Amino acid sequence: MSAGNGRTADGASGPMRIAVLGTSNRMSPLDLRERLAFPPNELCGALQAMRDYVPEGAIVSTCHRVELYAAADSLRPMKTALKRFWAKQRGVPLKGLDAHLYYFEGEEAVRHLFSVAGGLDSAIIGEPQILGQVRAALESSLQHRATGSVITGLFRQAVTAGKRVRTETGIGRNAASISYAAVELARQIFGDLRSSRVLLVGTGKMGELAARNLLSKGVAGLAVAGRTPERAQQLALECGGQVAMAELEEALPASDIVISCTNAPHHVISREMVERVMRARAARPLFLIDIAVPRDIEPAAGDVEGVHLFNVDDLESTVAANVAERRAEASAASAIVDEEVASFQRWLAGRRAVPTIVALHRRAEEIRQAELARTASVLARLPEADRQRIEALTLALEKKLLHEAIARLRAEATAGNGRGTDRAVRQLFALDP
Repeated sequence: MSAGNGRTADGASGPMRIAVLGTSNRMSPLDLRERLAFPPNELCGALQAMRDYVPEGAIVSTCHRVELYAAADSLRPMKTALKRFWAKQRGVPLKGLDAHLYYFEGEEAVRHLFSVAGGLDSAIIGEPQILGQVRAALESSLQHRATGSVITGLFRQAVTAGKRVRTETGIGRNAASISYAAVELARQIFGDLRSSRVLLVGTGKMGELAARNLLSKGVAGLAVAGRTPERAQQLALECGGQVAMAELEEALPASDIVISCTNAPHHVISREMVERVMRARAARPLFLIDIAVPRDIEPAAGDVEGVHLFNVDDLESTVAANVAERRAEASAASAIVDEEVASFQRWLAGRRAVPTIVALHRRAEEIRQAELARTASVLARLPEADRQRIEALTLALEKKLLHEAIARLRAEATAGNGRGTDRAVRQLFALDP
C-alpha cells in the first residue's frame, strides 16, 4: 500500500478516496476495545508505522471507539491493509474480528466522521469530549506525518461540523458527558454526596470535568491523584486535596467513592490493593467507577466483598433523561452534518483537477522560460528595471491565458463532469508523455 501514494506521473496529488475501519461500544465489549485501543504513549509509533500501510492516515482512540481513517487512490486493498496494521500493532488476531468492526468508504466514511465529531454517534449523544478528541487525532497525525492534504482537509471540516452542531443546536444543552454520568452514578448510589469523600484518580479533561461536577454537588471531601504533579496540584487547589500516585493505596481507605480516568496503559488499582484496603475499611462499602480505556481498575477488584465496580459501559442509563432531550435536537444536527458533507465532497471532487492544473502550469512555465532563453542575449543588454518589467509581463500573460482553462477544470471537476474537460485540456496542451 505504501507504494500506492495517490500521485500521478507529474508528481501532483491524484484523486483520493477515503475509508474508515473501526469499532465502538455498540460493536465490541470493553475487554476487546481495550486490546484494540491505542494508548497515548504508543500512538506515536503506531502513526509512524501506519505510513507503511496507507498513503494518508489518522487514528481516533477514545473510551468508546477506536477508528482508523485512511485515504488512497484506490480503496480495493484499503480494508485489508488497515486490518493488518491494526492486528500487528495491537497483537490481536484477525480471525473473528470482523464481527466487531464496521467499515465505511467514500461519502459514507465522511458522514460517519462528521457525525462522530458532532456527538451524534457517541454512546451518550452530544457528549462534548469527542470534538476535542477528533481535533487531537488530527494534530497527532500531522505531528507524526501520517496524514496528507485529504485526511487533513477531512478532519478540519469534521471539526467545523462539530462546532456548528454544538453552537447551532441544543444537542449539548443538558449535561450528559461520561464524567457527568460518573458523578450521577455516584449520586444515585449515595443520594446526598455532602457526606461522601471522593478520590479522583486522573487529571485529564475527563478528570477535570468530573471534579467540577462533584464540587457542584457539595461533596464532603475531594482529593485528586495524578501522574503529573503540576496538573494534580492545580486541580487540588480547586478541589481541596492532592494525593501522590505513589500514595494512592494509602488514600483509598478514607474514600467512599473512587472515580478513575487516567491514560495509564496498565491497571493503577489492582485486586490485591483493593483487598488490603477493604481490610482497613472495617466492612464499609467502597464504590469504584472506572471511566478509563484501557481500564484503570482490575476487573477482578469488583469480586472483593463490599466493593462495587462500574465501568464506562455501565453509565449510559444514568443520563437517560438528558439524552432523550438531546435526541430531539438530532435532526437539526444531522442537517448540519449533511451540509458539511456536501461541502467537503465538492472540495474533494475539485481536487481531481489538480494533476492537470499542475501539469498545465508546468508546461506554460517551460514555454515561457524557453522563449526568454531565446532572447537572453538581448535581455542582458537591457537595464535591470526593464528586464524585471519583461519578466512580470510574461508571467501576467501566462496567468491570463491559463485562468479560464483552470477555472473551467475546477468547476467541471467539482460538478462531477470533469473527465471530458480534463482529457481535452491534456490533449490540447500536449501534457501527457
